[in-house]
Amino acid sequence: MTRQDDAPVDGGVPGSYQPGYFETRLAPNPARSDIWRHLGAYLQRWIAPSSDVLELGAGWCDFSNAITAKRVVAMDLDDTVERNAARQVQAVVGDCTDLSRFEDASFDVVFASNLLEHLERAATNALVDGVQRILRPGGRLILMQPNFRLAPRRYFDDYTHVAIFTDQSLSDYLTSRGMQVEVVKPRFMPLTMKSSGARLSFLVPWYLASPIKPLAGQMLVVASRPKE
Repeated sequence: MTRQDDAPVDGGVPGSYQPGYFETRLAPNPARSDIWRHLGAYLQRWIAPSSDVLELGAGWCDFSNAITAKRVVAMDLDDTVERNAARQVQAVVGDCTDLSRFEDASFDVVFASNLLEHLERAATNALVDGVQRILRPGGRLILMQPNFRLAPRRYFDDYTHVAIFTDQSLSDYLTSRGMQVEVVKPRFMPLTMKSSGARLSFLVPWYLASPIKPLAGQMLVVASRPKE
């Protein structure tokens, strides 16, 4: 359902993932589009229809295809992004830790789902600093991430996870890189929907609105580039 099962990790070479990753952690999920339709509607509150939006680690383009914006760019290391982007979405194959192809202050929103846990710290620093450069003042970085605090036993079930983040550590980390944290939801969504629960996509709006979050393992953090 979300990109908790995605990870570009082959040394930054565009067009490929680790061998076997699609078969193990990135397999097709027929419920994906339905679930992301609901998630996109929820996340739209931070995305004005007039926005320029960039999704990093876009993979199946779940988020990019589900939102409404003036311009949507979906970027991923693997060329699956080119096959799955909707007609209105611009697909880009490239390393998300190198955003030099994008101009300064050219986006209003940058989104990533389950991405930072796959990166070593130097790469994460490059990504976040690059995001701040391409965001307009006041622009937002929206992150969905597995929350180690909630799912310590399953966090490393994905063999490409190399970094640990909790709702507290991710907030502190973004602040340390000069961003202003606006929203922290420690319990946002289940860690994974690779189960029979994926068929219950119609319950996603209820889950997002409910103060009770059974099986929650993912967090949501929204931070912004300070206004000049």
